[in-house]
Amino acid sequence: MKARVFITLKPGVLDPQGKAIHHALEGLGFDGVRNVRAGKLIELELADGTSDSDIEAMCRKLLANTVIENFRIERMESAPRLGSVQA
Repeated sequence: MKARVFITLKPGVLDPQGKAIHHALEGLGFDGVRNVRAGKLIELELADGTSDSDIEAMCRKLLANTVIENFRIERMESAPRLGSVQA
């Protein structure tokens, strides 16, 4: 079984990485971007039967800094692996 954990900064927390991305996009001529917030995606491969409460405990104890970050868990069934995008 797989699960994805999406981690984002809480509203009001400064996001220097998001600001840098926004500035770079403007420099490339993408003027329509109003704001950028950067986050993390963590993909976990888990033993069958791993409970939601166990995954949440992983997030609270290690994966997310709950003082400044929110997290969302998405369970997946036989999902394809993340890969690179070919241009």
